[in-house]
Amino acid sequence: MPTIIEPFKIKVVEPIHMTTSEQREEILRAASFNLFLVRARDVVIDLLTDSGTGAMSAEQWAGIMRADESYAGADSYYRFESTMCEITGMPHILPTHQGRASERILFELIGGEGKVVPNNAHFDTTRANTEHSGAKALDLPIPEAGEMSSEHPFKGNMNIAALRKTFEEVGAERIPVVLVTITNNSGGGQPVSLENLREVRAICDEFGVPFFLDACRFAENAWFIKQREAGQQDRSAKDIAREMFDLADGALISAKKDGIVNIGGVLLMRDKSMFQHASNLLILTEGFVTYGGLAGRDLEAMAQGFEEVLREDYLNYRIRSTAYLGNKLLDAGVRILEPPGGHAIYIDASSFCPHIPREQFPGQAVVCGLYRVGGIRACEIGSVMFASAGSPPPALELVRLAIPRRVYTQSHIDYVAESIVELHEKRDSLLGMRIIEEPPALRHFTAKFEEIS
Repeated sequence: MPTIIEPFKIKVVEPIHMTTSEQREEILRAASFNLFLVRARDVVIDLLTDSGTGAMSAEQWAGIMRADESYAGADSYYRFESTMCEITGMPHILPTHQGRASERILFELIGGEGKVVPNNAHFDTTRANTEHSGAKALDLPIPEAGEMSSEHPFKGNMNIAALRKTFEEVGAERIPVVLVTITNNSGGGQPVSLENLREVRAICDEFGVPFFLDACRFAENAWFIKQREAGQQDRSAKDIAREMFDLADGALISAKKDGIVNIGGVLLMRDKSMFQHASNLLILTEGFVTYGGLAGRDLEAMAQGFEEVLREDYLNYRIRSTAYLGNKLLDAGVRILEPPGGHAIYIDASSFCPHIPREQFPGQAVVCGLYRVGGIRACEIGSVMFASAGSPPPALELVRLAIPRRVYTQSHIDYVAESIVELHEKRDSLLGMRIIEEPPALRHFTAKFEEIS
């Protein structure tokens, strides 16, 4: 049938606090035009992020009740470890409180001044943790990644020629790891092919450098491979996911994405010595190795969530429902990054409001306009997030509409589409923005803005 229904029933509901346009104007100004600084109760539809915002299943809540809260060696840890070993094949597994904790530990171990870390595209905290160590975060996307309307099926791929050139120019001794982010969040939630992962693996083997995955959305990436890559259609998403991990020496995972939990992360590796050093750092800042800064109930929820995310009826619904929003916007003449990604739709802010120059943050203008129109909270993925004073802007100015897992119905998504179309029809009224206060790093979280009249 052409209609894809949600493969779940709603058991518990949470009321939405509806606001008026006048209230939203006051709220927006009080937050200095930064949606991160708006209280959640004042948001009608929250698409700021898909990280930690999903709805947990009845089995996950049941796991929370049966959790073992022992400080060391809890049964909940061993269930979590067994699940992750089965899915990934990695022998050494550390829980962390979220993905950026895994990043911090890894780059404290392998980062440092003069080092270079290639990636298809670093996301914000990955870049920040890499560069906080003194290393340089280097993005190597394929050319099609920057083409908004390209229908390339794997726009998240790493540029293999550029990776080889980096090794030849920088030297393998200065490259502690090669990272590939699946799916590519900074690049529009676009997937990476198995063929590309194999090519990265071959180059890493050639130069003797470890290969790690930033695998926050590994299940969504596996589903795209099943749907789009030649020869993969008859394989299960679980088998494809296992092959992706089999190609890597380790992985970083924020379980708040494809773990479908509200908190939690994972650091996985094959090297025993690296694991021992990582364990020492984990104990120093996160907690003992069998809880990693989490409660036993969090470990139970993660174990169940990682099993559920690979169910193919869920993945089919997840990817199709995101594409539903993207196609409605395309039909209305709103330019988005094509083809629609797995976890989010990315609006081309430069096209949306061409009268606003890059230095006046068109993405932030669209984000504020969308909140004004419909109380919808989205996230700028452009010059606010990825540039700073004196640095060049990123290739694309995007607004991300990240869809929480198992939270919103089709009517909610229809409301989002209608609000965007309404804003698009009066986009000439949008004003540019200037930053009036910003922190030294990750400025998009707390920067304050004013409109340029």
